[in-house]
Amino acid sequence: MSGPLSGLKVIEMPAIGPVPFCGMLLADLGADVLRIDRTGDADLGLPVETKYELAGRGKRSLALDLKDPKAIELMLQLVEKADVILEGFRPGVMERLGLGPDVACQRNPKLVYGRMTGWGQDGPLSHAAGHDINYIALTGALHAIGHKDGKPVPPLNLVGDFGGGSLYLAMGVLAALFERQQSGRGQVVDAAMVDGAASLMTMFYGMKAAGIWTDQHGVNILDSGAPWYDTYECKDGKFVSIGSIEGKFYAELIKVLGLDPVTLPKQHDRKNWESLRAAFAAVFKTRTRDEWCALMEGSDICFAPVLSLEEAPGHPHMAARRNFVERDGVVQPAPAPRFSRTPGAIRSKPAARGEGGEDALRDWGVMNKGAMRAASGE
Repeated sequence: MSGPLSGLKVIEMPAIGPVPFCGMLLADLGADVLRIDRTGDADLGLPVETKYELAGRGKRSLALDLKDPKAIELMLQLVEKADVILEGFRPGVMERLGLGPDVACQRNPKLVYGRMTGWGQDGPLSHAAGHDINYIALTGALHAIGHKDGKPVPPLNLVGDFGGGSLYLAMGVLAALFERQQSGRGQVVDAAMVDGAASLMTMFYGMKAAGIWTDQHGVNILDSGAPWYDTYECKDGKFVSIGSIEGKFYAELIKVLGLDPVTLPKQHDRKNWESLRAAFAAVFKTRTRDEWCALMEGSDICFAPVLSLEEAPGHPHMAARRNFVERDGVVQPAPAPRFSRTPGAIRSKPAARGEGGEDALRDWGVMNKGAMRAASGE
């Protein structure tokens, strides 16, 4: 066991996406995460082999039939031993199971009860189905992403599920654990993806209020509108990224591109951004991506090649920092962030359903005959 969260006991209820990823973040940093799996088949998204379900790494699994009263009693015994519970059901489901926060926190007043939903525990949409694309659509984030003459583009499911969901749930849980040190009491953390995604948009709402951000995608300084903050195709069909926002970085860009600043429109002359973009695009087309890397990488231009998932782990910088590791034949991102004294680690491969559950029951001190029967489905 290693990591700054070593000794922390976490129950992760059955879920997809943000809850497992939050559990992975905690497990990477040393928490003992016990994932509760359903005993029967369930629709949990895209089926893949267990070893590829990377959000399950570093955890143990206990398969339970949560419709069985014996399983619910075992869950409550685990709750008594746990520091944190993470759940991502629709509002009211945990209460109907008999595992809601009122019951759980009565059994363990120090419990931090982390609840993850898309729309939140209340509000007109709280019981509606949804996914990342829907949650970020409601916050303004999806509308803000896309090229000028194109439709809004989903930024994978990074903004709602993982940025506005998993990371805010993890932050909320850790904040509640810190507060528990003073009060001795746990509390409920209501982490909604719509809340987190809206929070991530704070800077842009400020810029809009200040009149320096237009409520149209593809025309602003950070959404591909500015020619000096965009991607460009190279001679070989590959792309590079440019982020030369500050004047001194922009001047370096113009210099290395071999353009005459006297003949170019001014950097912040929005009316002529398209002609400036055309000038940049023409020059970038004259060399391959690797040739531009040789000229620009490591400079103050604010430059990086646009790498594929296949290419990224092999980049010299990523390799030097060991941002990717290979475990059981699967290349995957390494734990983050980093700690000087208590580094995180991937302690084990993703657990198959039920793998390690009995060991976890013993370690948590709830291994008894009743627990054994519940865990075995008897």
